[in-house]
Amino acid sequence: MIRGRIVRLLFLAIARLPLPLAQGLGATLGGLLVLFPNETRRVARRNICRCFPDWSPARRRRLLRESLMQTGRTAAETASLWLWPLPQVLPLLREVKGEELLAEGMARGRGVIMLSPHLGSWEMTGLYLAARWGITSMYRPPKLVAMDELMLRGRERSGAQLVPTDASGVRALLRTLRQGGMIGILPDQDPGRDSGVFAPFFGHPANTMVLLPKLARKSGATVLFAFAERLPRGRGFRLHIRPAPAGIDDADLGIAATSLNQGVEACVRQLPAQYQWGYKRFKGRPEGEPDFYAREGGEC
Repeated sequence: MIRGRIVRLLFLAIARLPLPLAQGLGATLGGLLVLFPNETRRVARRNICRCFPDWSPARRRRLLRESLMQTGRTAAETASLWLWPLPQVLPLLREVKGEELLAEGMARGRGVIMLSPHLGSWEMTGLYLAARWGITSMYRPPKLVAMDELMLRGRERSGAQLVPTDASGVRALLRTLRQGGMIGILPDQDPGRDSGVFAPFFGHPANTMVLLPKLARKSGATVLFAFAERLPRGRGFRLHIRPAPAGIDDADLGIAATSLNQGVEACVRQLPAQYQWGYKRFKGRPEGEPDFYAREGGEC
């Protein structure tokens, strides 16, 4: 309770800063993650080391440092994106690359599934897509209850419809697609043992959602990837929209999940420093495989 109130007050204070100062503050806090032992740094180091085994140690260390500073920027800028008036937020998106793919998908009338990995500013991605096209997304309340209202209000105010992460939410997503609308999905989370299949991601088996290929196959929707690149020195964002790889709606869920991970990986390779490497993407393991993040396992 107290922690949640402190975080809420910090958000309110950061939102009073210009974006370059807010992101600079976030980068400073991210720099502290680089300097001192902590779980986020340990997980990010393990992920980077195992996902880029052909890189030199020096290159991996640079990516680790850059990614943790970007993690700090992500946290700090979220206050601005949730709390600033929309006429102040939306102009921060300086360029959209690939929007013709989205327009073509919407024109087909069978809906669009927009996949937004934890890359760059996914909050900016959601705000723009909701304001420009309308979007329905699943929503899970944050662990800090005091942040729930801020998050809901921040995401819904540009036109997003948030639905629960249960069967009713899945029905709402499918209904939106059948009406020719857009839904948004975060495709790079571990969905839990009963909601995914294992498919390669950067050469390692990762528990991967099957909801997306099922929705795509049932609806015939266009599937696209989108991420908002954070521009240097607080200059705003650039949105990238990319087509999904073939096979993402395959009836074979293993093939579909592999295609999904290939799409996420292609986005990450385009902007590796702005990916959320501190997330335990490989926490779910195939039967008999050791813990990917075991402390005694060494860096790689």
